[in-house]
Amino acid sequence: MTIAEAVSSFSKELKNVTGLAHNTMISYQTDLKQFTSFCTEKNTDEVNRLSERLLRNFVIHLNEEGISKNSIGRKLASLRGFFAYLVKNGYLKQNPAKGIKNPRSKRNIPETLSVDSFIEIVKFIERKDFSEQKRQTQSIIELLYGCALRVSELCNLNISDIDLDRNTIRVSGKGSKERIVPLGEKSRSVIEPYILTFEKDFTDRPLFTTAKGKRIYPRLVQRLVKKIIAEVSDISKKSPHIFRHSAATHMLDRGADLMSVKEILGHENLSTTQIYTHVSVERLKKTYKKAHPKS
Repeated sequence: MTIAEAVSSFSKELKNVTGLAHNTMISYQTDLKQFTSFCTEKNTDEVNRLSERLLRNFVIHLNEEGISKNSIGRKLASLRGFFAYLVKNGYLKQNPAKGIKNPRSKRNIPETLSVDSFIEIVKFIERKDFSEQKRQTQSIIELLYGCALRVSELCNLNISDIDLDRNTIRVSGKGSKERIVPLGEKSRSVIEPYILTFEKDFTDRPLFTTAKGKRIYPRLVQRLVKKIIAEVSDISKKSPHIFRHSAATHMLDRGADLMSVKEILGHENLSTTQIYTHVSVERLKKTYKKAHPKS
């Protein structure tokens, strides 16, 4: 069997895996296509010629191409899944990636907005003329920060996902995993007037729509957020994820326990949430250095 044929077979099996996010599927296909091209360059087209040495050379090639350590780690994860599939189906005797570890990488501490900056954003939207889209814009920003949503989660919301009786939101996260996120009183005061603009029989329609009535999409939200943040902050990254980073950091700053923040964010592993503890510590250091007489 050729490597290309094996990749095609593996991709078909992935499509049948329930709960696999679309973006994860695309990542698998991209990584495996890159590996297949590398194998072709090395005159290795057959599955039975796959080896640990070949894979190590692939990692060296990625390093030389300037690929980040995090991206290399992701590509190795894709290949481990692919090789495990080959072993399971008898195409390989052992997994060539078994002895290869991910390159160590220093996790970048995410940028965050201050609480004051978020308040300035709210004031900016209030005085800015967004015509009929003002309430929607206010609600989008409020949910990104108030409920710490991913932009994809925000775009997938339906009106029926907002439960004003229980002050909660039903969120469909990565891998189609659902979670319930609290809706704070301040966030509710922004969202409720927007919800009440809809007829009761419209509850299964998208919560946020474009001017043409279609469900909003991430790129549209990204452009909107970039434009708004640029008005009140000189932060380098002006993406919707900044609100999520900021919300997590602000919760920890105010004494929230790590497990609760993990559940709100919908993280699979606690280690992913722990990056925000570093942000809080760095902020604490800056405060100490600025204010303490012994600093």
